[in-house]
Amino acid sequence: MGHNHSGHHDHDHHHPVVLTHVNRAFVVGIALNLLFVVIEVAAGLYIHSLSLLSDAGHNLADVGSLALSLLAFRLVKVKPNERYTYGYRKTSILTALFNSVLLLVSIGAIIFESVHRFMNPEPLPGNTIAIVAAVGIFVNAGTALLFMRHKEKDLNIKSAYLHLLSDALVSAALVAGGIVISYTNWYWLDPALGILVGVVILYSTWGLLRDSLRLSMDGVPAGIDLNKVNEQVLKIKGIRAVHHIHIWAMSTTENAMTVHVVVADGITALQEQSIKNDLRHAMQHLDIQHVTIETEAQSVENSHPACGLEPEKVE
Repeated sequence: MGHNHSGHHDHDHHHPVVLTHVNRAFVVGIALNLLFVVIEVAAGLYIHSLSLLSDAGHNLADVGSLALSLLAFRLVKVKPNERYTYGYRKTSILTALFNSVLLLVSIGAIIFESVHRFMNPEPLPGNTIAIVAAVGIFVNAGTALLFMRHKEKDLNIKSAYLHLLSDALVSAALVAGGIVISYTNWYWLDPALGILVGVVILYSTWGLLRDSLRLSMDGVPAGIDLNKVNEQVLKIKGIRAVHHIHIWAMSTTENAMTVHVVVADGITALQEQSIKNDLRHAMQHLDIQHVTIETEAQSVENSHPACGLEPEKVE
């Protein structure tokens, strides 16, 4: 029961445009953020500001994740071969996983250093912090806008978008902190902001870690409800029962499913094909692009009723 790509036509149509747009967004984002990291590290080291260095670490992790996402995006387009029959689509999932682990490690280091500095704060120029961080608002918000249009189409684009947006907010907090420091000399505010930045990233990264871990273990992708899929399959005219549904992610943008369906005895090959087409079409709407269907006749199914998932038992 091979693949029928009839349902894919509309799906592939707008993909190249999205890819060139996203490719450009990634390249611009990487260049801008890298430049800003250099500025932030230089200023942070010069005035001994932990909040700036913490933000630089944050932005550098972003550059890394943007670069990895770009790589994953390119690899998704590599044609399948004899060894990798799905091509390299899964790299996009591994990338998201690697990114989240990388971020968690860098945050640990920054929070550790900030707590130490919080105990014995050092004097530092708040206005410099404010000026450098203000640049960060423009860089991050500007880059986030590049991804906004396509953020719902892919986990990596979404993670890039969310990262950049949270960066812009963090930069805004640093601007406020810098201004307060310059007026009040509350130097402890700098490491406190360093810790705050860490907590913000920790929070945003946790979700990414959870999603990418689930996908790398072939779990059902977020946003797809197995019960709903089950219902949709059973709604299709000609399908009597369904079991052995498996749904997994092939990449951060494409999902696959294998399913056994039971059809009435004595239907023609043409009717069977039409049932499969209907099923594929219904799954497209539930964001499942690649469907492999195995059919069996009702009389066969009745001889081994215990096999597979009963619809009401699907978790």
